[in-house]
Amino acid sequence: MLPMPAACWLCQMPLNLARHGICSVCLRALMKPYSACPRCGLASGHSSRPCGRCLLRPPLWQHLLAVTPWQPPLKTLVNRLKFYRATAQAVMLARLILLRWLQEYRHSKLPRPDILLCVPLHSRRAWLRGYNQLDDMAQKLAHWTRCRYERRGLIRIRKGKIQHHLNALARRRNLRGAFRVTAEVHGRHVALLDDVVTTGSTVAEIARMLLAQGAASVQIWCLCRTL
Repeated sequence: MLPMPAACWLCQMPLNLARHGICSVCLRALMKPYSACPRCGLASGHSSRPCGRCLLRPPLWQHLLAVTPWQPPLKTLVNRLKFYRATAQAVMLARLILLRWLQEYRHSKLPRPDILLCVPLHSRRAWLRGYNQLDDMAQKLAHWTRCRYERRGLIRIRKGKIQHHLNALARRRNLRGAFRVTAEVHGRHVALLDDVVTTGSTVAEIARMLLAQGAASVQIWCLCRTL
């Protein structure tokens, strides 16, 4: 596990508050808005209304927010967290999602979530990895946004193949029957946390299940969106 430094993770300049992890200059660059559809999170000429793709075939969720597209420097930090046990970065990355959510909350009138869920790892994969990179982030986000975090609200009941090795069609097939919703979501606004949304197959399958159980709305929160 990497220690939390007294310097910015990105530019190595000294920090006044080490727990923030990123200096104010790098933070402004990261949080600069980019033109993306508020519904699917893909590149769009307008960031205030759904794109043509969503008008023709809207995704099941109601809003997707990402800190940045899947590109450096955030791409590098996400990979460190997922694959190199850089768990000291979790609070700093959660803060980036919080700041992006606050922007969207003020400008797009998003409902404040009642419950926060994470895209789950299969128990064996979590055991082999030794940690769930989303868990620490979710605890902080739930505290900051004053909603309830259900750690076991979503369970992966079938392991399946690793998603980033598959194409879009194979991803959808790989997810059939993979999850179970155990949280009480009827009538509640749900935020679903993932680190990276690529094709959207995973979050679409979970959103379908949440809405089928009566969720009032589903927001997708992620660090990066593949455009």
